[in-house]
Amino acid sequence: MDWLQLHPLSLYQGAAFPFALLFNYLCTVDSFSTQSRYFFLLAGGHLLALAAMGSCAVLVFIPALCTVVLIHSLSPQEVHRCTFFFQMSWQTLCHLGLHYTEYYLQEPPSVRFCITLSSLMLLTQRVTSLSLDIHEGKVEAALSDIGIRSSLSGRLREALPYFSYLLFFPALLGGPLCSFKRFQARIQGSSSLCPRHSFWALSWRGLQILGLECLRAALRSVVSAGAGLRDCQQLECVYVMWSTACLFKLTYYSCWVLDDSLLQAAGFGSEFGGGPAEDTYVPDADIWTLETTHRISLFTRKWNQSTARWLRRLIFQRGRAWPLLQTFAFSAWWHGLHPGQVFGFLCWAVMVEADYLIHTFANLVIRSWPMRLLYRTLTWAHTQLIIAYIMLAVEVRSLSCLWLLCNSYNSVFPMVYCILLFLLVRRKHKFN
Repeated sequence: MDWLQLHPLSLYQGAAFPFALLFNYLCTVDSFSTQSRYFFLLAGGHLLALAAMGSCAVLVFIPALCTVVLIHSLSPQEVHRCTFFFQMSWQTLCHLGLHYTEYYLQEPPSVRFCITLSSLMLLTQRVTSLSLDIHEGKVEAALSDIGIRSSLSGRLREALPYFSYLLFFPALLGGPLCSFKRFQARIQGSSSLCPRHSFWALSWRGLQILGLECLRAALRSVVSAGAGLRDCQQLECVYVMWSTACLFKLTYYSCWVLDDSLLQAAGFGSEFGGGPAEDTYVPDADIWTLETTHRISLFTRKWNQSTARWLRRLIFQRGRAWPLLQTFAFSAWWHGLHPGQVFGFLCWAVMVEADYLIHTFANLVIRSWPMRLLYRTLTWAHTQLIIAYIMLAVEVRSLSCLWLLCNSYNSVFPMVYCILLFLLVRRKHKFN
């Protein structure tokens, strides 16, 4: 199955699993204090970062340290803007290093550096989520006057929860975004209230991962035996695009289930606590909805759910003009601004906008259930093919591969939605 070849993070996530179970067990012991819990998660994060990233781990440690300094130095009104621009600037510089290696030197980047970039992107989620919570008054930050009155040990004690949250090992390399309030409630909760992991729930996730890996191995053998985008002709390119996108999706599903299992094992899963909508636990993979929906907009909300919710809160709800376009443009920036990512995410934004208008119009026009069934079937197939097109655009690294995709018959599917969008916008303005 080439598990380690295609999943460089899987080895490290699997190695962290026993320590997640140990942490969950220790939380049920009264002598395992709150400070000890913070230290355990922070130490585990440092060890996991050094094992997975080597010397590149410093690229994750530095922004985490700077974020804590900014939180303690700035007022709640300023902290989000400053931490956001610092974190995104740092991440962009690291992505530029990847661009330099891939496009200028024409060399494959090291696996450790790619793992570091992936962890840095997840750190950006936690940094901006925490700074937004402070800005909105949901979290009280320790202000700079503590640094004047307190000893060094007191300052470190105040900073420990933030360091632990930014670098805690169950979410360092993957997993749904956990808010700081949820993290803190889990750490400070009574030992009698700590969630016990369910053996059957974790076993079910293990079976899911095994099934997904078997499907991926079978599909990979089929894809590798057939033609690629460079060799396919006419309608054969549609099959190549769809099968390759399925391979990517199975890889994502398997990784998301594994990441979710690690958080569940550590006690940060869905069975722990409740609260406001943004603090609830949302797993990244809703496979049934993703594979059965006939709406691109619903697929967008369910694909990598915690990230979609983070982008909605960070960009979409705060955008004044063209919030949808701003959200997808920022997503391309966050992912690294590779040419395929810029094209793919902007195309995705247009497809979502078209999806809203097309389905609104169809709901007004189509009345009979046979026509609705036919419409749902056709739009399901069209949605899956458009998503496959976008996924290949985002995943390909070279401009030549992106050019091959754009020049193939596959471009017909997004073009249909673009034409419908143009016609429906004109019709909307005419009636207005």
